[in-house]
Amino acid sequence: MQNVTISDGADRAAIAAWLAARLGGAGAITVPGGSTPFPIVGALIDQGTVDWKGWDIWPNDDRIVAETHEASNTGKMRALLEPAGARIVPLTEDAVPPRFALTWLGMGPDGHIASLFPNTDPQVDDPQAVRRLTPDPLPAHAPFDRITLTIPALAATGEILFTLGGAADKRAVFEGALAGAHDLPVARLLRTAQAHGIPVTVFT
Repeated sequence: MQNVTISDGADRAAIAAWLAARLGGAGAITVPGGSTPFPIVGALIDQGTVDWKGWDIWPNDDRIVAETHEASNTGKMRALLEPAGARIVPLTEDAVPPRFALTWLGMGPDGHIASLFPNTDPQVDDPQAVRRLTPDPLPAHAPFDRITLTIPALAATGEILFTLGGAADKRAVFEGALAGAHDLPVARLLRTAQAHGIPVTVFT
């Protein structure tokens, strides 16, 4: 698949530096939750190389909980990024996402992206930008309904970044998506990116 760059072994500081190089000026980006991104965001803030005042930050997805709940991606993003000057935009079912400068994604070992789990059968031509849905099975660590950007909203971007957190099982699923070996949500997004010439960078 063209327009895909895979980087092995990069640490948080290196990924933060890659992000800093792309976050000059102003615009909107969408950022994942989970255990991998927040330390990278923290490292990026510590570097002090991004003027966050011009940036709107959208979560890829969130759990349907109060922002004060420990499972809230939006709440964590506010705590990290609002003091740095960014504006956090919570997901709502009637939200109208912009064209993002960058779509930053994680991926589960089942090939899900954002909260587009395999059971939700996400469509590349979904007429909705945001959906409320229920993963099946519900992840034990976060057994909540979700709100998520859809594939067309995620793909309305200048560039896509994946951070896989060093997991070998995720790397195998991602490589299978690149090779056309399955039709999991990540594969559908990558095909969309390929069709629209969107560059994809992957830190394994």
